[in-house]
Amino acid sequence: MPRVLLLNGPNLNLLGTREPAIYGAETLDAIVQRATEYAQSLGIELRHVQSNHEGALIDALHEARDWADGVILNAGAYTHTSIALHDAIRAVGLPTIEVHLTNIYAREPFRHQSVIAPACVGHISGFGAYSYLLAVQAMAYLLQKPAEQV
Repeated sequence: MPRVLLLNGPNLNLLGTREPAIYGAETLDAIVQRATEYAQSLGIELRHVQSNHEGALIDALHEARDWADGVILNAGAYTHTSIALHDAIRAVGLPTIEVHLTNIYAREPFRHQSVIAPACVGHISGFGAYSYLLAVQAMAYLLQKPAEQV
């Protein structure tokens, strides 16, 4: 069974109460539960880590090298600033999908650039909590394709 790290960055632990007009009313626990159930239905084991600390996110990526087949990452605000996360994604060599609840390109101009995007195989954003299910589906697709077709 393929194994995937679902990695969430800063402030995502506050979902459900943090600016619900922007991020929705669903909690991170509820989003992770639905994503986990969906992943299981596709034959994927999903393991979740959330941290507000950049180094902890990098450590989780490094540890994933030893057990994971792919990564789904919502780096939160680190999306726009963290060269270290970009480098860690490249270093571990696992297919990584960037995911966001909101459409970062329809928000403040400073959110329009993702420094992690060039290290990722794809990007899903703007569909609220459903973005996570789309990312799980995309990862299932990636993991079933021969490497030369990805």
